[in-house]
Amino acid sequence: MENKAVLLVDGNEKLNEGNRRALARTGYDALTARTLDEARKLLAKHAVEVILLEVMLPDGDGIDFCGEIQEKTDAHILFLTSRTEPEDRVRGLNAGGDDYITKPYDIGEMMARVAAAMRRRGRSETLSKTLKFGNLTLDIAAGAAFADEENLLLSAKEFSLLFLLAQNADKEVSKSFIYEKIWKMPLLDDSRSLRSHVCNLREKMVNAGCDYTINAVYGKGYCFEKY
Repeated sequence: MENKAVLLVDGNEKLNEGNRRALARTGYDALTARTLDEARKLLAKHAVEVILLEVMLPDGDGIDFCGEIQEKTDAHILFLTSRTEPEDRVRGLNAGGDDYITKPYDIGEMMARVAAAMRRRGRSETLSKTLKFGNLTLDIAAGAAFADEENLLLSAKEFSLLFLLAQNADKEVSKSFIYEKIWKMPLLDDSRSLRSHVCNLREKMVNAGCDYTINAVYGKGYCFEKY
């Protein structure tokens, strides 16, 4: 297996080292940071595929850090935390996180989540590099969307949402399906986060003059279609 880089960001040095050893035994290049400042320095020097990120760190909040680095890395971000409240999980996923692992956790589960994230990245790399819809271009490798040559400056979550809907162009996609695919959790009764992301995405598309838009299907979901 070609070595893939994983960044571990946790203030617990013992836990960091245990996870590093487990990842190294499986063939990953594992980097460790105990603070957000150390993580920033490592990300400036290394390209990583997956970040295991503690929420509570000595010099700041991991969820805020996730939002900070969205434009700087396309790594899959897996939060590690002892917080179990649903609002913390939702906040982390809304910030651009891809998964959420609650402490204490089994090392095998952690390894399985990392492997799953790597597989998702591998599948995305085999897809066609771009999708075009009128003047809208989705650059799959870069995780970016352009109207003509204007970058829409989408967050990772917004791009994932647009990509999913574009793959189902002119078809109704249910809210529950979108939430499970993008947020990796059941929709339940609260779709405010999804609504907010769709509104932000649609506004960016309109402002850039895209030929396509995202329309709501009342009470059901959304449809990506031409104006």
